[in-house]
Amino acid sequence: MFFLLSKSLDVLLSPLCWALFLVSLGSLAPRLRRPHLARRLRFSTPAGLLLLYIFSIDPVSNALWRATEAPPLTSFRGEGGYDAVIVLGGMLDDRAMATFGRASYNDNVDRLLAAHELLRADKVRFALLSGGDGDPAPGSTDEALVLKKQLEAWGVDPARLLVESKSRNTRENAVESAAIWRERGWSRVLLVTSAFHMPRALGCFRALGLEPDTWAVDLRSDQVPRGVVDLLPRTRSLHMSSAALRELAGRLIYRARGYTR
Repeated sequence: MFFLLSKSLDVLLSPLCWALFLVSLGSLAPRLRRPHLARRLRFSTPAGLLLLYIFSIDPVSNALWRATEAPPLTSFRGEGGYDAVIVLGGMLDDRAMATFGRASYNDNVDRLLAAHELLRADKVRFALLSGGDGDPAPGSTDEALVLKKQLEAWGVDPARLLVESKSRNTRENAVESAAIWRERGWSRVLLVTSAFHMPRALGCFRALGLEPDTWAVDLRSDQVPRGVVDLLPRTRSLHMSSAALRELAGRLIYRARGYTR
């Protein structure tokens, strides 16, 4: 049930869906026989359009994204000596892979690039790749296996790559990775994921009694002054706003259920 709810957040927390709902309500106003209710609903359409505009401009999407990223949780300072790096999934585009038959990555691919950098520089002994089939779409695959093959293609020794392909979300990433961590008796472990995702991911490990060092990658927000042109609506800004709202809501839900600390 929790897994299905987490995957439903895309719809429930989408400003686009909110806007469409309000516009649809507004379209019903002329058909209603209750004048009082019709007068109220006539404001739904402009409210929906205003809502859509607000979440589609860069200043708003950037502010929301900064709320997920700031401050970046990074305790890794470049020194080596780690037993392992845990790399959380969420980097693949399953639909594109099913269509074209090759690995296709989304905006979170910095997680994989960071793991490759750490392994190549011998700052970690092993990489634990965590992520299973978390997409109900046809053609989806175990992500960790794809990431392992990619690192092998980049020249990483397969003996240094461990795969955890049971997990479907951040909570399960932590639970399954923690089991391997304890089984192998690691003492120094580095957690790598995107900056917007790190607070929730780290909280999941802390809830299990583990305290990895962290390296937050894939930072996307900025503090560059905005101009008039940034007030123009863009689909990319709408996407970023939706993703930030989903992550912030996910943190609240995880904390309420005791999954993070």
